[in-house]
Amino acid sequence: MDTSRKKLTALLSRRVLPFALLFVALLLIMPRTAKFRYDYKKGAAWNYETLISDFDFPIYKTAEQMEEERAKSGDGSVIPYYRFSDDVVNKNLRAAEALSLGQHASVKTRLVSVLRSVYAQGIVQDEGVRVDKRSANLSDEVLYIQKDKRASKYPVTEVYRQTDARAKVMAEVSKSFPSFNMDSIFRAAGVYDLIVPNLVYDKQTTELVQAESVNSVSPTQGFVSAGQLIVSEGEIVTAEIAQMLDSYKLEYQENMGLQKSSFSYVLGNVLVALILVLILFLVLYYVGEGILHSPRRLWYVVFIVFLTALGALLTGKDDPVYLYLVPFILSLLYLRTFFEERVSVPVFFVALLPLAIFCRNGVVLYVMYIAAGLVAALFYRSSERGWKQFLPCLVAFVVLVLIYTGFDFAGFISGNWARTVLFLFLGSVISGAAYPLTYLFERIFKLLSTTRLVELTDTDNVLLRRLEEKAPGTFQHCLQVMSMAEMVTRTIGGNVALARAGALYHDIGKMKNPLCFIENSMLLPDPSAPSYHAKLSPKESARDIIRHVADGMELAARHRLPEEVRAFILTHHGTTRTSYFYNKYVEEGGDPADVADFVYPGEKPQTREQVVVMLCDTVEAAARTLSDNSAKTYSDFVDRMIEGKKNEGQFDEADISIPDLLAIGDALKTYLAQMYHERVAYPTKLRRRLSANR
Repeated sequence: MDTSRKKLTALLSRRVLPFALLFVALLLIMPRTAKFRYDYKKGAAWNYETLISDFDFPIYKTAEQMEEERAKSGDGSVIPYYRFSDDVVNKNLRAAEALSLGQHASVKTRLVSVLRSVYAQGIVQDEGVRVDKRSANLSDEVLYIQKDKRASKYPVTEVYRQTDARAKVMAEVSKSFPSFNMDSIFRAAGVYDLIVPNLVYDKQTTELVQAESVNSVSPTQGFVSAGQLIVSEGEIVTAEIAQMLDSYKLEYQENMGLQKSSFSYVLGNVLVALILVLILFLVLYYVGEGILHSPRRLWYVVFIVFLTALGALLTGKDDPVYLYLVPFILSLLYLRTFFEERVSVPVFFVALLPLAIFCRNGVVLYVMYIAAGLVAALFYRSSERGWKQFLPCLVAFVVLVLIYTGFDFAGFISGNWARTVLFLFLGSVISGAAYPLTYLFERIFKLLSTTRLVELTDTDNVLLRRLEEKAPGTFQHCLQVMSMAEMVTRTIGGNVALARAGALYHDIGKMKNPLCFIENSMLLPDPSAPSYHAKLSPKESARDIIRHVADGMELAARHRLPEEVRAFILTHHGTTRTSYFYNKYVEEGGDPADVADFVYPGEKPQTREQVVVMLCDTVEAAARTLSDNSAKTYSDFVDRMIEGKKNEGQFDEADISIPDLLAIGDALKTYLAQMYHERVAYPTKLRRRLSANR
């Protein structure tokens, strides 16, 4: 029961859990508003059924209209704000009441009354009220006076300038005392000094109100009622109709999604997310290089798909123009670093689907980035090292600009061309700058990048140098197998870098006991001495031969070779037998059924690259025994080797097809013909002359 539960848990964690988490994550980031289901373009015909509004909505002004009205509002008259100063009034009225006018004391009461009346209307400086300089008639202007926390609008003609206020006070008081020389009395008593401005200009409030006035332009013009015709089928979409459609679309996306049944809306999102996850599963199932059986690689693919969807859905939520900043090409580069094109390109197509489904102009953007991604994948083949790593980003940028320009000229998309190109350039720069994160992902997900494989095949590293020193014959054999595997793998479209690394390290275990293997016989101190196996029984010889697999795995673990490379050590012999010593054992009278001691304790190949290395290893070693170099000999020999491995069931668990095996056979025959072809037999004297000239 516990075993079954553990198996179920392992299955869930390996295959189901990553897809389930991706499904939930997609649901969380999906838009919460309805998507408008019509595509239209100004000047083109309406290709849908007659559209009648099913709800009331305002007609929103275009951006150009809003800018024009704001400009007009900003060019209008500025109404100034003044604060009424009670302190000035109270101070000067008290001073007037305290004046000593001598024999003219009777004037004081009237003076205070008139002064209070003038102050009540308000006094400004002689420069006058701050008004629009273009106003020709000052009497048409108004101002705001803030008094007792309330601002009221007054005509400019109702307030006094300081000089006018002094003249007004003198004139009103003179009417009551015509026999007095009031100007002389005022000057002597200092009355004029008490008539000062009590309205203080408030610059901050004036500018604030002016700014609010500019920004308070109404965003709407008109209204469409439910049941009103918007556009008829086949009708040309004029500017006026396009404005109504834009308003209808905006209102629909912002409000109609909320009016829909919550159950139906959630169900729709669930179905879309489920379809996206299902498409990803099917892609990985058919072209996934065993990704579904590798938790690390599966989690990485799900992670990249989620990041791509996140960039599309979150960035396009506010302003679609920012989608051009998102480095979508980076997703392809992250995939291509660890997977072949036949996997990375289809997964990239799936990862971009949320962009096409949910974002404005999504289909156009999808086509742009798919085309750029295909070109970037093509250039990635020759740009895996050095500065050339940034070449795909540069090429993708050029492709994006060309396609966007074409769509722009054709009218499929609109926007500021220069700004869009700038955003595309910045997105490409981000792609190049963030590409080195692959080294971090390589560590986090324990993956194997092409760059790492190239580094492993450098024969100057410590482990390979040690193999060359301790087992030179084996090292040369590995080089030959690597060369052969590279050609064959390229023929079937496999991972060439992985096949090269696997071939180069498949026999490293032989360095622990090099004399056990015939290719290292040159290490014997005396060529005439008996071979390593001369004094051993067939079982003992088989045991020592087979041990190189376990020794190789031990060395690989000690030197931290990637798991994918170690797999070649374990699978290059699969579960085959050491035929030579088994046959010798049977010939010496051993029981034919006693085969356990002669079988390699390895694993059968799982991938095409492992099958290639197994066959190349066998063919390279056995081909040295051929005495005939004819094409038919090579053809029969290769067919016999492949058929033998197939009959032993070594390909039963491998992800390889019959056409692949046929292609491998043809490539091996071609390689042998090129490597071991007939040579011209020079006469003896000519050979001596050639040797002397070297």
